[in-house]
Amino acid sequence: MTHDRARASATRNAAIASVATALFLLGLKAWATVATGSVAMLGSLIDSGLDLIASLVTLWAVRIAAEPADHDHRFGHGKAEALAALFQVGLIAVSAIGIAWRAVERLVAGSAPADVEYGIGVSVAAIAATLALTTYQRSVIRRTGSVAISADNVHYQSDLLLNAAVIAALVLERYVGLTGADPLFGILIAAWLAFGGLRASRVAVNQLMDREWPEERRRAFAAATAHPANRGTHDLRTRTSGAHHFAQFHIRVRRDMTVTEAHHVMDEIEARLARDFPGVEVLIHVDPEGQIDEPGNPLVERNETHASESGD
Repeated sequence: MTHDRARASATRNAAIASVATALFLLGLKAWATVATGSVAMLGSLIDSGLDLIASLVTLWAVRIAAEPADHDHRFGHGKAEALAALFQVGLIAVSAIGIAWRAVERLVAGSAPADVEYGIGVSVAAIAATLALTTYQRSVIRRTGSVAISADNVHYQSDLLLNAAVIAALVLERYVGLTGADPLFGILIAAWLAFGGLRASRVAVNQLMDREWPEERRRAFAAATAHPANRGTHDLRTRTSGAHHFAQFHIRVRRDMTVTEAHHVMDEIEARLARDFPGVEVLIHVDPEGQIDEPGNPLVERNETHASESGD
């Protein structure tokens, strides 16, 4: 419970920091867009506006995800983070299309931005604020594994490139005389946002689809099979919901082992998993040695102990 409370507090603070940063950047870029008329700056403004919406959704999601399990949600509310991440991906897609459309219009019209110094100054300030936020977010992600904060971090990582692209576009357009640089950079920004959205969607989809743990699964094998009383592990299933991890599997023990002895073995295996995976919820089913529950079903009956040792 202490781990869950600390995790909830960290993700909530990160989400609040994200909202505050988005509000600051939105106001700053709105002024710069009006002053310069730059399509690259417009793209940056739209992205910041969507970032604000996404940050508010993230704040809501981490609050919901931190709620304990209840009668209707026995596995908790962790998937609220994955839903928020997918919502953010949708916003990224909309912003990318809008920026690209506006950039093409500006490219065809051939108009140029004005007062580029304002746009450059605002972009430099935006980079500084975004760097501070993303650094803080990464520290929270390392401690919590929050998929919602991770998706929000993708937003702001793209903002760093986006603001640098705005500076480059304005410099090339105004001081180098490269006509069309501003809308061309707007198109590149749109493409980068779309790519970032695709990356952010993968983790969220994996959680919603209950994908098996990627690398940690082997460590779960090791923790389960290390106990000397375990004569074989099979039907191991793992999944993640927000920051909550779930693992269930069957172990085989001696046929003459008492219920009390088997329960003691399970307690020791669960304690080992809890050390390796803080907050994990473990469900262990005990089979007598030699028991076959589903003959002919290799997904269930394969001896995971041997599979782990062979590297399968």
